[in-house]
Amino acid sequence: MEHAASRGSFSGRLGFILAAAGSAVGLGNLWRFPYLAEQYGGGIFLLVYLILVITFGVALMITEVSIGRRTGKSCIDAFLDLGEKYKVIGWIIAIIPLIIVPYYCVIGGWVTKYFVEYASGMGSTLADGTFFGDFTSASLPGLFDSPVTWFVIYAVMSVAVVAFGVQKGVERMSKILLPALLILLVGICVYMMTLPNISEGLSFYLIPDFDQFSMKTVLGAMGQLFYSLSLAMGIMITYGSYMRKHVNIEKSVQSICLMDTSVAFLSGLMVVPAVVLFSDVGLSSGPGLMFETMPLVFENMPAGHIVGAAFFLLTIFAAWTSSISLAETAVSIFKDRWKWTRNIACVACLVLILALGILSCLGYGPLAGIKPLGLNFLDFFDFITNSVLMPIVAMITCIIVGYIVKPSFVIEEVESSGEFKTKRVYVYLVKFVCPVFMALILITGLLSYFGIYSI
Repeated sequence: MEHAASRGSFSGRLGFILAAAGSAVGLGNLWRFPYLAEQYGGGIFLLVYLILVITFGVALMITEVSIGRRTGKSCIDAFLDLGEKYKVIGWIIAIIPLIIVPYYCVIGGWVTKYFVEYASGMGSTLADGTFFGDFTSASLPGLFDSPVTWFVIYAVMSVAVVAFGVQKGVERMSKILLPALLILLVGICVYMMTLPNISEGLSFYLIPDFDQFSMKTVLGAMGQLFYSLSLAMGIMITYGSYMRKHVNIEKSVQSICLMDTSVAFLSGLMVVPAVVLFSDVGLSSGPGLMFETMPLVFENMPAGHIVGAAFFLLTIFAAWTSSISLAETAVSIFKDRWKWTRNIACVACLVLILALGILSCLGYGPLAGIKPLGLNFLDFFDFITNSVLMPIVAMITCIIVGYIVKPSFVIEEVESSGEFKTKRVYVYLVKFVCPVFMALILITGLLSYFGIYSI
């Protein structure tokens, strides 16, 4: 077995926590969480999400980090270590970040464009209801009004960090970006709290209304948790393989989940009360919340252009830490599987991102007529990974750990660096509860696609 240190490793517990938390903190926290919180009743969604994080979230992340550290390998070879027949699971996991990182870089490019517009004093242009559609459809003239330009810039920015290695690249950038992100986020939240008549929005977001509770609330929160914590993407297995043997896994995972949930909570606090306050602007789901609704909100508030610039800078930081982790996972797979050097693996990763990402980048414009499964390319890649592959991977991982290699495989690794205080709860969750919920996420995702059931 190859020791993690021989293939690069984090400097210690703080380095691992910040890098893993940086991976988990991403666009899902900043636009998906606030939208779902608004859709599913504010406070009740927040309560359900918190309960799920401290149970499912912690259990699934402990499993993935332990597999990575025990094997000292990225996802394909880690599952090969569990048994020859499980290699196919490793390959499925390997495919997920390779599909996600290209379209993630497309959205990262959109965020970068919006920040530059606000920073250059052109924020009012973004509040025009047609700008987002014109920009993403590549119908605006000029090199720097093309989504392709910003996609390429953002992709190069992400892979360049990975090229510096685990400590000098991924860890160092996480230590800079995550604290900066938190400072900006708290600052914007404090400002939002000073807005007149914000109390109604705060009540909606913070006080649970149990009349709003339903199975859809649970499934919506479960899907978000899955998306937000970077689970079933190979990231936590890869980062676990870089984790030093003396670092306490249980405490580290709890810290990551706390940090990620804090960012999600603050993101909701920043967005939901303001959108409720300026409810006449309307609420868009998904990318529309960030790129259409929020510019309208900023346009209607005092000092909105300054807040808008800070908001999109914050979003760049969040997106960047996640795309770096996705790219690092892809590079780690190339290095482990084909024994490439880091530089060659980074070049291959960038070529893959540009080749696959251009489909998503032009999927709202020149390639809009091509719709796999009836979806544009970006939505297609998102559906295949988040609604199909990731629930399958998480469910099979729980079954393998719960019933084949047994929970002792994970427990021994956790206890090698400290006490495993939630051991009994972990065994119950990984054997009985997590697989059932993963199956529900998969089934509801497919039923939603076919229009039979909507989350």
